[in-house]
Formats: sequence, C-alpha cells, structure tokens
Amino acid sequence: MTRVIIARPLSREAFVPFGQVIEIGGDNHYPINGGKAERYHAQAKAEAAGPEGHVLISTVRGTPYELPLKLTMVERHPFGSQAFIPLQPRPFLVVVCHDENGRPGEPHAFLAGPGQGVNYPINTWHGVLTPIGEPQDFAIVDRGGQGTNLEEFFFEQPYEVRLPES
Repeated sequence: MTRVIIARPLSREAFVPFGQVIEIGGDNHYPINGGKAERYHAQAKAEAAGPEGHVLISTVRGTPYELPLKLTMVERHPFGSQAFIPLQPRPFLVVVCHDENGRPGEPHAFLAGPGQGVNYPINTWHGVLTPIGEPQDFAIVDRGGQGTNLEEFFFEQPYEVRLPES
C-alpha cells in the first residue's frame, strides 16, 4: 500500500509548527542605505549549540529527484538549525515531520514558491533538499563544530509525495 502525501503551498502560517519561512514580506521591515533598500528583518533564528558550535554560511547545487518523490528517509540536527535559501526564483519541495517521542511522525509536504526559503529549528525532522525539474542553487545557514549534528530516520514503508494537480 502506497502512502500518498500531496504537497500544499508553503506559507508562514502553515509552516509555523516546523520553522520559519524566509521571504520578502511580513511586518518587520524598514528602509536602509538611504532609502535605496528595504530590510526584512529577523525572518529566522540561526541556532548553534553543542561543543564549539558556530554558524556557517555555505552554498549547494541540488539535483532534482524524480517525482512523485519516494520518501524513505528524514533527518534532523540536534545541535543547530538549518536554513535553505534559493538563489534562483524557482520552486522546491519541503518535507517536514513533527517529533513523536524521538521519532518522526507523519510527513507534511509543502511547495516552496519562487523567492521562499525555509529554516528548520534544532531537532526538526525534515526531508532532503529537493529542487523541482532542474538543478538549483541554495545558500545554507547551519551549524559547524564538534559533535555529530545529523540523525537520520528510515521509514519502514516509504511515502509517496506528489505535487498538487495543476
């Protein structure tokens, strides 16, 4: 039996239980640089706990997976948050799970629109980076330092994640 999840549009309100959406918008913004730029302030909180924890900024080029996505594994990071900010205005798939006594619960899927990024707080179960259709570049803000900051969970039975019908 296939367990199917349909991705829904990513919004700040729907994503609150899992983290923060990073995008132009919201109430906390103000002009900078003599009025030539608008800063959308403090959209996400970067966390770096554990031994010698520090925040890193990296880039990655993600290769798309075949859709519908066969979701076999999710991961989380016990010592730091992890943010993915797309560098091209293209959508990508976001999969997250509530924690249920140290294990991931049922997955939830979101379709991030052009210009939207996400930040997963410490210990938030999430799927791997999943660009749609073509390779995509992202900025990543996450934790460096000592200690193992990755925990993976493999589902006994995979889920199938589909995009909404057009």
